Amino acid sequence: MLSHRMLLGAMRWHLRSRAARTLRRQSRGCVYTSAHGFQRQEVQRKLQAFPGGSVDLVQQPSGIAVLTINYPAHRNAFSGSMMVELEERVSQLERWADGKGLIVQGAAGTFCSGSDLNAVRALSNTQDGLQMCMFMQNSLTRLLRLPLISVALVEGRALGGGAELTTACDFRLMAPGSVIQFVHKHMGLVPGWGGAARLCRIVGSQNALKLLGGALKVDPELGLEIGLADGVLEAGDAAGVLQRAERWLGRYTEGAAPVIRAVKQVVLSGRELPPSEALRTERDLLGTLWGGPANRQALASRAKHR
Repeated sequence: MLSHRMLLGAMRWHLRSRAARTLRRQSRGCVYTSAHGFQRQEVQRKLQAFPGGSVDLVQQPSGIAVLTINYPAHRNAFSGSMMVELEERVSQLERWADGKGLIVQGAAGTFCSGSDLNAVRALSNTQDGLQMCMFMQNSLTRLLRLPLISVALVEGRALGGGAELTTACDFRLMAPGSVIQFVHKHMGLVPGWGGAARLCRIVGSQNALKLLGGALKVDPELGLEIGLADGVLEAGDAAGVLQRAERWLGRYTEGAAPVIRAVKQVVLSGRELPPSEALRTERDLLGTLWGGPANRQALASRAKHR
């Protein structure tokens, strides 16, 4: 007959396995597959024909990663090869078991100005445009579904696809003088990287209509007013902008990695899954933590009453 301890261990193992499968399915789940006509390898090949810039990733021992959109000569617009690199960086972060947080920033004091017009002009037929759209929607959806608490650090301008990129993070932190602007209307387009759908969840449908229909420039003050910005960095702080962003994010990522990752996952499940499945996921994730090292330490130190 199995002992009580063995039964608890088996139950915890079962819950961890099921929760891990749920986490992998959701974090890596793509919106589009070949069943939707998505030709991933073909669109990758076409995008690689437009090189320039880079998407850089630093994974720090603290559990906070920094993802940098790096193409200053083109205001950090995504070249075709950078779109492919973004997908690769997201895959790296999906495999990072010790990660807790992510800061997405642009190089040289500006965030991102969307997609490089050289690639846009060359991929001007509808089929190529839709394939690129599906490719970027998949990448940004996976970015948002990472088991990391993420923040877009907006310096300078976030335009078009750059504005959409900010919505693929859990939070947006704006530096003084920065602007987020959905300029798609000026290009005769609507957002195609999932930015409109995410924007409605963040600011509501009426504000989304104003931002998209009016191509409004969202400065830090307006961002806070409508809920697009979650914080504004103070001018004159002696620390650098990135250090201030790390300090801001730290209030949400302090603690053991399994706990922070589970926090992100229960919120993600509550937002994306039917209620009954979200409840089961929450139960399974609790089962991965109950009686674990972080739980035992918290009970011993009476952390509840801090």
